[in-house]
Amino acid sequence: MTDLHPVRRALLSVSDKTGLIDLGRALAERGVELLSTGGSAKALREAGLDVRDVADVTGFPEMMDGRVKTLHPAVHGGLLALRDDESHVAAMKDHGIGAIDLLVVNLYPFEATVAAGADYATCVENIDIGGPAMIRAAAKNHGFVNVVVDVEDYAPLLAELEAHDGATTLAFRQGLAQTAYARTAAYDAAVSGWMAGALNIEAPRRHAMAGRLVQTMRYGENPHQGAAFYTDGSDRPGVATAVQHQGKALSYNNINDTDAAFELISEFPAEDGAACAIIKHANPCGVARGATLLDAYRAAFDCDRTSAFGGIVALNRPLDAETAEAISAVFTEVVVAPGADDAAMSIFSKKKNLRLLTTSGLGDPAAAGRIVRQVSGGFLLQDRDNGRLARADLKVVTDRQPSDAEMADLLFAWSVAKHVKSNAIVFARDGATVGVGAGQMSRVDSTRIAARKAQDMAEVLGLDAPLTEGAVAASDAFFPFPDGLLTLAEAGARAVIQPGGSMRDDAVIAAANEAGLAMVFTGMRHFRH
Repeated sequence: MTDLHPVRRALLSVSDKTGLIDLGRALAERGVELLSTGGSAKALREAGLDVRDVADVTGFPEMMDGRVKTLHPAVHGGLLALRDDESHVAAMKDHGIGAIDLLVVNLYPFEATVAAGADYATCVENIDIGGPAMIRAAAKNHGFVNVVVDVEDYAPLLAELEAHDGATTLAFRQGLAQTAYARTAAYDAAVSGWMAGALNIEAPRRHAMAGRLVQTMRYGENPHQGAAFYTDGSDRPGVATAVQHQGKALSYNNINDTDAAFELISEFPAEDGAACAIIKHANPCGVARGATLLDAYRAAFDCDRTSAFGGIVALNRPLDAETAEAISAVFTEVVVAPGADDAAMSIFSKKKNLRLLTTSGLGDPAAAGRIVRQVSGGFLLQDRDNGRLARADLKVVTDRQPSDAEMADLLFAWSVAKHVKSNAIVFARDGATVGVGAGQMSRVDSTRIAARKAQDMAEVLGLDAPLTEGAVAASDAFFPFPDGLLTLAEAGARAVIQPGGSMRDDAVIAAANEAGLAMVFTGMRHFRH
């Protein structure tokens, strides 16, 4: 195996013909013989390039609707033969097999076919066979063969040929091979994942995942940790598909927090009114609805101004100038919204460290999906928490009924609590959070933290009493004892929403009645670890 190996013969067979003509022309100008199939050969020939059909090489025409065209020793022998093995060279000579030094293949658009909602038979027909077989053969023989599976590698290939007088280095071929195997793995993952869904197999015996690199990061959660960001190829609105308009590259923590902010704000459709969420360390420090985005931002900010410093702001409507001005007055890492007007973007352009992301819309909180979490020696896979409740789903379990205003705030607080790390407690009043307690080992401690934050903000805002007095409260899981509920009452809560289901529900309900609270059960839990 030598380091430099010349490219004299290439096989080009692509579904995506972007850049094909330019590549073919550049190769031909270097004296590279071009082999091709079907539509690729037709496109190259129409561009005036001399192309030899693979059917001429194999002696067999394309058959079975194109299913069989490259699965032949004349092709695979040319890809797999070791050029420095005398027996391989002799076999090539005996059987008239020519070496193939470069394979350029991109696969049938299976993922796009599935995304378009095609039926089962159409999806199956778009599973490529010959392409992956050739890619794997060429990648295995990377000591001599270059394999290109991505259009973005056309330019690096031509640059490599230019740098080495028509040859490529082993290191370059190794890099191409790694990319090639990752592509076939991702393709097979897409096929197996689709089949599991089509056959309603919730937990297949083997599960494959794949991603495409979006960004290599300076570090992960901490400077000593390496990190990278990958997309799963879905087109769901969110941080992975957002457009960044300004600011330096997003960090690992920025992406994690922005995703948390966007998923939370997606609970509040724009048609139901303006809404804003401010996130810090993946937890909301303020969420509010308002008549305008500016009103919503100010109310969210007033829940916890200290924590909002250096936070992530998510909006459910396109950013406007007034809201941009208000956000600009506070150090903010990222703003994500379904759009931004020119005036708002002009205001933000003066804040070089502020990143503005716009999305194609809000996410669908009820959409299906899977969440993966790494554990030692494996990973956990679960459905997204897409549980949602309407007023009719709630069960009032106390003597006092919530008022209409309290019921609206209870549902609001419940939507927010879904996105707070467990144990989660959320106080809300007039469509805005007024105290959030997150991530404590004790639900009582989460309640105390939420109440204390409300007291601190009352002092900042010059209020006579914290806004938790007369507010409602949401708990992401049931109260195992009355103490947590009574702590809410002590902080001023007048109505509570919680899942129910504790062995001591009767004692908790009795405590609520004695305290004059209204309480509703959801029958649904929202743990978030």
